[in-house]
Amino acid sequence: MDIAEASRHRIVGGVDTHKDLHVAAVVDERDRVLGTGCFATTRQGYRQMLAWMRSFGDVQRIGIESTGSYGAGLLRYMQKAGIEVMEVTTPDKHDRRRRGKNDDLDAQNAAHAAFSGRRTVTPRSRDGMVESLRVLAVCRKTAVAARRVALQIIQTTIVCAPDGLRDTLRSMTRMQLVRTLAAWRPDLSEYRDVDGAYRISLKSLARRYLELHDEIADLDAMIGVIVKELAPELIARNSIGNTGAAQLLLTAGDNPERLRSEASFAALCGVSPVPASSGKTVRHRLNRGGDRAANSALHIIAIGRLRTDPATKAYVARRITEGHSKLDALRALKRYIAREVFHIITRRHRQINQAQIAA
Repeated sequence: MDIAEASRHRIVGGVDTHKDLHVAAVVDERDRVLGTGCFATTRQGYRQMLAWMRSFGDVQRIGIESTGSYGAGLLRYMQKAGIEVMEVTTPDKHDRRRRGKNDDLDAQNAAHAAFSGRRTVTPRSRDGMVESLRVLAVCRKTAVAARRVALQIIQTTIVCAPDGLRDTLRSMTRMQLVRTLAAWRPDLSEYRDVDGAYRISLKSLARRYLELHDEIADLDAMIGVIVKELAPELIARNSIGNTGAAQLLLTAGDNPERLRSEASFAALCGVSPVPASSGKTVRHRLNRGGDRAANSALHIIAIGRLRTDPATKAYVARRITEGHSKLDALRALKRYIAREVFHIITRRHRQINQAQIAA
């Protein structure tokens, strides 16, 4: 195709992402497939993919699968190149059953979805402080899980330990137990002896627990600094701590403007009311979709306010007297908190953008 002729065409791309190779497809302004290609998941591969797509015409937008994992690098590259990127969600099951599945077809389906605007959402950008927060939060989550496992193994090991060891450790508190075990100096040459093996094992587990404990404390400090810089007004509100604020910031992303309204944020957090009426009964139920980690953060905030905030107590009591269940009242409270959080995050995001433009 001649370059001048290609420049007159408006095309849409689609990408099926993988760990080492991405498969791309291009459709024209009539949604007809023009071609497919395979490219490496490197900066050079991304450059070749974009050049290949532009050889067919003017790239309007690109639909990419899994922008939060395999497609994260491609997303950042295309955004820096000024290309509109849409995240393609679940594939069309009817089309997959009819046509089958392979990487070329998946890339073509992504291009068709981006062309029609169906099964697409605006992806979260991954080049700001929220992305830094996400990486630290993932590291903290795995460290907390590993620390919990270490403590569980310590407790089960003590249950099976010889009586002489078990009796001295049974009445200690958690941290007293861990610090006592970490301070032991067992003879490493006695690992063949049952008592010696238990002492070596318990000391190793206790030191692992303390190392993870210190690692979590360091991560908490770093997360707290980012949260305070991103949303100081958020953590100043009642019952919103660094952990809950961090999760809500992660759910909103570096580009909360992609959320059309506070209702869309509530739906994303799984606290939007879902109609559950039948006959003469008119009611709403809990939304069991959305980001469950964000839903959990809002639930913890709601419980904290229910215990400490007189206005929240009065609100829940009023809802109950009106005939609603406590669960319904709590659902409505979480919806209110989601509205409050959304406006704080978007207002702060606008302030940050204005400061960057002014600089």
